[in-house]
Parts: sequence; structure tokens; C-alpha cells
Amino acid sequence: MDYNLIKLIHVIVVLLFLVIYLIKTILLVANKTSGLATFTKVVKVPEMIISTLFLVTGIYMLTQIGASKLLIIKIILVLLSIPIAIIGFKKKNKILAVLSLLMIIMSYGLAEMNKKNIEKQTVDSDVSNVNDPNYDIKKHGESVYIAYCQSCHGTGGTNGAGGADLTISQMNMKTMTEQVKNGSSTMAGFKDVLNEQEVNAVVVYVLTLKK
Repeated sequence: MDYNLIKLIHVIVVLLFLVIYLIKTILLVANKTSGLATFTKVVKVPEMIISTLFLVTGIYMLTQIGASKLLIIKIILVLLSIPIAIIGFKKKNKILAVLSLLMIIMSYGLAEMNKKNIEKQTVDSDVSNVNDPNYDIKKHGESVYIAYCQSCHGTGGTNGAGGADLTISQMNMKTMTEQVKNGSSTMAGFKDVLNEQEVNAVVVYVLTLKK
């Protein structure tokens, strides 16, 4: 299964999910009872499909990249928001409906906050010279990892402040390379900071961390 395709589908369904709940919340708060009833009826089946795809693609991505602390918080917020929204709209409770929407927005905001601007770091020049006869791509990758990745993913790929446990990641080299370059829902992309050799080196190193 293509991870990048699943990620794209996940992003699309998350946006659709958010739009549906935003419209329903606006209609409820504005006391547009008949409009809310009509809209709810029209989107009932699409909403079920979107919610299912939301969960399925999210679970699949979780199995591939591992669960970071930030991702777990995001998942909890989304899972809690769904029953709160169901009760809120069923009881026509504006407070619960708005709370549910805020929780969904908060989960998205947490992910975006984690995508901080990446500053260029110094990588050990003794191991990064690809023209050196003794060049070791694994040592180069470890140096890149320490400079850019260790603060989130932790020493050896575990116990990071917010990154996933890389020792249990199911991603292959191609998927992980795309992840490093373009990022994910909770990780910034490094394509504008790392060159091709650095990306390749750090991916080779990370793959050696798998248990």
C-alpha cells in the first residue's frame, strides 16, 4: 500500500471532516434549525464515509510511522470530539458543538505548531566528506540525526520529546526518504535544509535502529 497516497487521502478527509463540522456548528449557533436538519440529512452518508476513512487512514499511518506523544494527544482530541459532537448536535447543545469543533481545530493546531522553522545545523565534517576513501554513510547519517532529529526522536530513535519511536517504524527506505523530505501531519519536512546525500545518509542510519 502506498503510504504517500494514504497520507494524501487522510489530509483530504480531515479537511472535509472539519468543513462539515464547521458548517453544522455555524448553523446550530445561528439557530438555523431547519437548515441544520437539511444539511445533516444531505451529508449523513458522506459523513459516515469520511469519518471511516479518517480513522482507517489515521490508524494505517500510525502503524507505519509509530506513535509520537504529540500524535497520541492529537488522536485523543479527535476521538473525544466525535462523541461530544454527536451529543451536542442531537441535543442541540451549542456549547458541546462548539467544544467539539475547537477540539478538532486544536488537534490540527498542535500538529502545525510542531512544524517549527528548521535552522541549518553543523554536521561533523570528519564524517560528511563523501570523497573521503573512508567515508561511512552510517556514521554520516548518525551525525545528521544527532544534529536534526535527536531532539524529537531521542537517542537511538526512542524516548524523544515529541517524535515517534523509530525503532518500531514500519516504513521502508523509499517511504522514509519521502517522510524526511516532505514531513507529515506532525513533522516538518527537511527538503530545504538537507541535501540529497544527507537525506540518504540519515535514512540509512535510521533504518539500522529498527529492532
